[in-house]
Amino acid sequence: MAADMPSFRFSAATGLHRGDRAYQQDQVEVMAHPRVAGSLLGVVADGMGGKSGGRKAADQVLLTARQIFDRYAPAQDDPAEMLRQVVLESHLMIKLTAITAEEEPHSTVAAFCISPALACDVVHAGDSRVYHFRGAEMMRRTVDHSFVQRLIDEGKITEEAANTHPQSNLLTGCLGTQADPPVALWHIDRLDIGDTLLACSDGLWHYFTPKEIGAIVHALPPREASEMLVSKARQRARGGGDNLSLALTRIDGLR
Repeated sequence: MAADMPSFRFSAATGLHRGDRAYQQDQVEVMAHPRVAGSLLGVVADGMGGKSGGRKAADQVLLTARQIFDRYAPAQDDPAEMLRQVVLESHLMIKLTAITAEEEPHSTVAAFCISPALACDVVHAGDSRVYHFRGAEMMRRTVDHSFVQRLIDEGKITEEAANTHPQSNLLTGCLGTQADPPVALWHIDRLDIGDTLLACSDGLWHYFTPKEIGAIVHALPPREASEMLVSKARQRARGGGDNLSLALTRIDGLR
């Protein structure tokens, strides 16, 4: 998809793979605003909770995000507040779904909203991530709400050790639990031509260093970069891979 602007355009792609799991519980979408050119929302949701519970939770995140983004007016509404609503309303809807579900559905969320002025707001809850690259260099990424991230913060383990830690899948915050979800927001004043935003689930980022991701998203157009990331993650999983998903958007100059 591409939304043309006076001096730039968005190039976007998504990737989704079941991995080696019996069920696909990730959901992903990049949506252009229905009324305002240059406003875009990317969302990844990694559902958890039995056969269908996780998928229902991830579906609920995407449905809620679409509804809230549709009501959002970029010229006057606060994008950070819109993203906060996506997290909190998704959380409530998943909890309502749980009343009738056999399993307890939960989901992560990682989302970015780009404005026509190329400001960008990011939100996440859980261990799905958003990365911001300038060219091949990672400028920033979200910090996971997870047990191993807490150990890293406390200086008890290294980033490298976290990937192979036996409790690397334990979350300290997500959507659908009894506790209120974390709402971790950050703001980028202005994206540059060549900048890339990547939202992805742990089934993808687990297999890459930021340097590797940066090299791929910088060297290839988003569609090819998305395919390369999924393909490499599948190779490196060696038959034991989780569901994986990604939403990738790059700011391209107009030729």
